[in-house]
Amino acid sequence: MNSMLRLTTVAVFLAWAFAGTSFAAAEQSPGYVDFGKIAPSAEGKFVEVDLPEGLIKFAAKLTVKEEPQAAEILGNLKHVRVNVVELSDANRDEVVKRVQAVRQELVAQGWNPIVNIRAQPKGDDVQIFAKTRGDEAIEGLVITVVSGRQQVVLVNIVGNIKPEQIATLAERFNIEPLKKFKVAEAK
Repeated sequence: MNSMLRLTTVAVFLAWAFAGTSFAAAEQSPGYVDFGKIAPSAEGKFVEVDLPEGLIKFAAKLTVKEEPQAAEILGNLKHVRVNVVELSDANRDEVVKRVQAVRQELVAQGWNPIVNIRAQPKGDDVQIFAKTRGDEAIEGLVITVVSGRQQVVLVNIVGNIKPEQIATLAERFNIEPLKKFKVAEAK
């Protein structure tokens, strides 16, 4: 337990130390997306995970011996951001409209919608977008999820992601719709 507290303290310190330069670099990347201001529910339930490049690279170094493939992918990332917002009657319309606006902005900026899932009657709505650099790499992924009337999840992964790494990235960050992606190997 004591070592967990120390590890958490080190992670917070490193996030703070690397935040200034990494966030600025990520914002200039073609794969970065600003989700704008998102209103929490009336109960205030809101989760935000914001991992700058320096902290991701640190994690890659820690995992290189046990998970070299994951470490390689992490080493190519510049920024990972996840927002989870609980929906209530007070914020539902505003947050869902913001998600729709983000999706329209992505299409207008040349992002490719690669996954669309609409599940009725629950009202689940998932869209995944990719910003590509030719056929070489993905510079950014955005996952938008409206989970019925309960919550919204927004994810932005910025970096240099090779097509063959998508399934591994999805497994590492638990992105269910992307776990099924496989790329044919060159012969």
